[in-house]
Amino acid sequence: MKPTTKPNRPYFSSGPCSKRPGWTFDAISDAMVGRSHRAKEAKARIQDVIDRSAGILGLPEGYVCGIVPASDTGAVEMALWSLLGARGVEMCAWESFGSGWVTDVIKQLKLENVTRHEADYGKLPDFSKVNFDNDVVFTYNGTTSGVKVPNTDWIPADRAGLTICDATSAVFAMDMDFSKLDVVTWSWQKVMGGEAAHGMIVLSPRAIERLESYTPAWPMPKIFRMTKGGKLIKGIFEGATINTVSMLCVEDALDGLKWAEEIGGLPALVARSDANLKVVADWVEQTDWIDFLAEEPATRSNTSICLKITADWYQALPEDEQAAKAKQIVKLLEAEDVAYDFGSYRDAPAGIRIWGGATVDAEDTAALLPWLEWAFEQIKG
Repeated sequence: MKPTTKPNRPYFSSGPCSKRPGWTFDAISDAMVGRSHRAKEAKARIQDVIDRSAGILGLPEGYVCGIVPASDTGAVEMALWSLLGARGVEMCAWESFGSGWVTDVIKQLKLENVTRHEADYGKLPDFSKVNFDNDVVFTYNGTTSGVKVPNTDWIPADRAGLTICDATSAVFAMDMDFSKLDVVTWSWQKVMGGEAAHGMIVLSPRAIERLESYTPAWPMPKIFRMTKGGKLIKGIFEGATINTVSMLCVEDALDGLKWAEEIGGLPALVARSDANLKVVADWVEQTDWIDFLAEEPATRSNTSICLKITADWYQALPEDEQAAKAKQIVKLLEAEDVAYDFGSYRDAPAGIRIWGGATVDAEDTAALLPWLEWAFEQIKG
């Protein structure tokens, strides 16, 4: 039978993600629209985003945090173009975005001393084979596979190379040891539910030293430049952004950060994401037609929760028909205003991807699951 209870907020997209509970447009009513982002008051709000972000995350002493153009993609590209080439590179990839960074390093930067550590969807590569005399690039959480690194124990404290971490769907939702990470990037649109277009980058003292001592062989676009005259451009990390930011987005980012502080900071954010994962995990354990795409429980993401349909009749279908059936589930629930945008990523195996980040209430995730069962019964015919 069709369920009668719907999620209060049917937003399960993996980006842009659900706004915080209780969000309305009033939250950004004080945005400094029509003002220069270089104005003293506007710059102070931009700096407030940086300071609150660093404070909630508990960044180590000497680390700097800044706002950069073009979302997480821009932040990662800035790191790759600015820092790589001084040493060999170890590229770790197990889903779409990680594979994209491999392509950029090999085909765009055309670096030759590159070692690839890759795994299929659902798995992680063998990190024991990573050479930390080289620079290492990896995603903390595979947004399109739902496979995360369980910890950073595999990263030595005395590494010679830098660790460059795309953490966009992990930061604010997972406990991360920043001392093991030299570059960390993310976007406002993920775990904190902010508006898109802006990225953030964190640099360790070791990354700053590299920037100030190494000049890449290739031309550097303006939006990637973090040094001038061989010194770090400190303004990037003090509210003076490289390009014009949206003050509406800044206000929205501030609203999310203030909410995070009000509910208890990072521990509360992580707990909310963990609660969503537990709801889904308990359901999967009791349901015979679905399973996690992540093969090992310790690697299951608590944000981009990726599931595969395992029913025999479904597995017997050609891949294109499997994809069509999975999309049918999404369409059925969208038509009922139960859940939006929870299909698997276009390059990932067909299935379901439920966003479980901190802005999603576990009660809404629980209310979604009976509807998934109903929709599955509808597509069986």
